[in-house]
Amino acid sequence: MTLSIQFLLLAITVVSMTFATGGRQTAHAVDQIAQQSLVLPDLIRETLARNPELVAARKQWEASSQRIVQARSLDDPTLSVHLWNFPQTFNVTQTQNSIFGISQNLPFPGKLALKSEIVSRSAEMAEQALRAKERELVTRLKQAYYDLFLAHKAILIHYEQVELLRQFVEIANAKFRTGKGSQSDVLKAQVELSVLHQQLPVLEQRRETATALLNTLLDREPLSPLGIPQEPSLVPLGTTIDDLYRIALNARPELKAAELAVQHSEQSRALAQRQYYPDFHVAFQRFQNFQANDGFGAYMSMTIPFAFWTKPKYDAGVQEAAASVAVTQAQQHALENLTRFQVKDLLAKIRASEQVATLYHTTILPQAVQNLEAAQVGYSAGKGGFLDLIDTQRTWRGFQHEYYRALVEREHRLAELEQVIGVDLNRNS
Repeated sequence: MTLSIQFLLLAITVVSMTFATGGRQTAHAVDQIAQQSLVLPDLIRETLARNPELVAARKQWEASSQRIVQARSLDDPTLSVHLWNFPQTFNVTQTQNSIFGISQNLPFPGKLALKSEIVSRSAEMAEQALRAKERELVTRLKQAYYDLFLAHKAILIHYEQVELLRQFVEIANAKFRTGKGSQSDVLKAQVELSVLHQQLPVLEQRRETATALLNTLLDREPLSPLGIPQEPSLVPLGTTIDDLYRIALNARPELKAAELAVQHSEQSRALAQRQYYPDFHVAFQRFQNFQANDGFGAYMSMTIPFAFWTKPKYDAGVQEAAASVAVTQAQQHALENLTRFQVKDLLAKIRASEQVATLYHTTILPQAVQNLEAAQVGYSAGKGGFLDLIDTQRTWRGFQHEYYRALVEREHRLAELEQVIGVDLNRNS
């Protein structure tokens, strides 16, 4: 055996030992992390309680609710003091006539109630905006959760493939030592191990990114450690499209907000029409007169909104409010149409992902494993080429990735569907 061949065998042995040691250490670390399972419902509760976007939306709703009392309250009363006929010395203590009064502006009956209703609709719209933000954050959390699952699974598959290739290296090395294998087989195994080793930093970067995103949604430090997400199930979605339509039209926060916007604009139009009616100003006064009898007085005044020089202003307000009603009604109808499309589109994508994942799980992956085992046995017995063995291994690895990608894709679309319809789906029915 020449010196170059001996050096080659030594290099292959070192590479094999390095990958084997690294694989065992990583497997031990993964086993430790796996003991801390990351439970999705717990994360959802934590997000809904701590996420700063939700805190801001919740405070916005609380602030809008406080405007209701303000809207239905009267303006502040006015206290007045009139001093008449005091001397040129400006000695107000010698005033001959003093009038003390209190007055109050009173809007036409029904105006304050309409203002209160308008503000109430605004507060209810803020509440629906909060519910929509909750649904959005839950969707983002679920997608980040399953992205992290996919990143962990990709790394686990990577180390499984490293261990498998290490076995291939040992087989190729043993055949080469006995003269039954070629030097090219050993080189191919070394190259394949190097390629896998090169992919690891990218896989770890994806896991770190998914971890940072999930921690951000949880309002934690981006580098906070997380456990291993649980694998999603392939329980078929049993809800029909008609049921999904009905649920969405009754529960989606954006649709409720659109309906409230229509009511808000209709009440604004009613208030604009009420501006044609006058408002009143009433006052009660106490008179103190020098060398005359004291007494009391009262007066009332009202606005004249129907004057020909002010009426166009109110006409324009009514027309503006009527246009707003038409706008909100059209927006509500458009959102209903969009919701129907989204439900149909997402349901089709979910079923497609289900079919793909099921096909991989029940047919493709078992066949790939059988092909890999057959190729390994054939190569060991000298009935197959090493390149065929490597290709079979690559195919199996690719099928594994595609299977888990289909699972995660299904969960992404399910999360989006739940956001569209406004409720969580029962996955077990």
